[in-house]
Amino acid sequence: MDNVGQRPPSRAQWTIAADGHEAVIVEVGGGVRSYRHDGVDLLDGYAEDEICPGCAGQVLAPWPNRIRDGKYTFGDRSLQLALSEPERGVAIHGLVNWVSWYLVERSDDAVTVGYDLPPTPGYPWPLRLRTRWSVGAGGLRAEHEVTNTGAEPAPFGFAVHPYLRLAGVAVDDLVLRLPTRARVEVDSRLLPIGVTPVAGTEYDWTSPRRIGDARLDTCFGDVVRDDDGGTSVSLTAPDGDRGVHIWADREFGWWQVFTGDALTGERYRRSVAIEPMTCPPDAFRSGKDLITLKPDVTWRGAWGVRPGV
Repeated sequence: MDNVGQRPPSRAQWTIAADGHEAVIVEVGGGVRSYRHDGVDLLDGYAEDEICPGCAGQVLAPWPNRIRDGKYTFGDRSLQLALSEPERGVAIHGLVNWVSWYLVERSDDAVTVGYDLPPTPGYPWPLRLRTRWSVGAGGLRAEHEVTNTGAEPAPFGFAVHPYLRLAGVAVDDLVLRLPTRARVEVDSRLLPIGVTPVAGTEYDWTSPRRIGDARLDTCFGDVVRDDDGGTSVSLTAPDGDRGVHIWADREFGWWQVFTGDALTGERYRRSVAIEPMTCPPDAFRSGKDLITLKPDVTWRGAWGVRPGV
């Protein structure tokens, strides 16, 4: 552990660095607290003495986003999760983002952390999670593994919650490229009610354009994949001289984009959360792109962030 004495809210801090890239990985949630290149922050993280705000940099499993009323069925079971967002009456962002992960392996430029999720009444399947965080010439990289250590198949989804930023550029002025053909329509509880094409609408960023006054907490799908099967989203400055990219491999077919309008104080519309997801919101109920993880089977997925235009 890097810290002695009184522990910060996110507990142990593991710093990794190489080729001008530096990131801090934390014990609570096993996520990324900060990432910078040549001393310039590319993620809108949080201070060592601060409780993680707005799920910044957290790992979201075994489901991303929201489950309506926290209720779902799987096989012959009807299950009830705790309503972790009670004002909307939903279970949000899984079960591992506020627990303590443990150190598995560490080097100067990489750290692997793990968490063993026990079965609970609302999610009665044990999972073993591992994340290897690394930095290098290609930027920040995260490689995730999740194994079903139980005797029965388990419903499963995965996402992460990084906020991207370009110092000195307001969210309104950021130029977004988002390679998706559809968006999820939601109700007042931000729960899905349909999927609609983005072509010809204000939600079409398949060609780069300013975010402007768009207020987004929106899931996008029907992704336009790269040659390797993955996808990438970019934010660039208006003059085109700076940019940041987030990429995800073929395991991730959805992107959630959040312009921070629900955040308060200095974090209000300061950065954009761009979240690769394996499934859309409420997938435990709809079954859309829900993974059924069989006993002793390991799911693997990777994503990362890099500077560039």
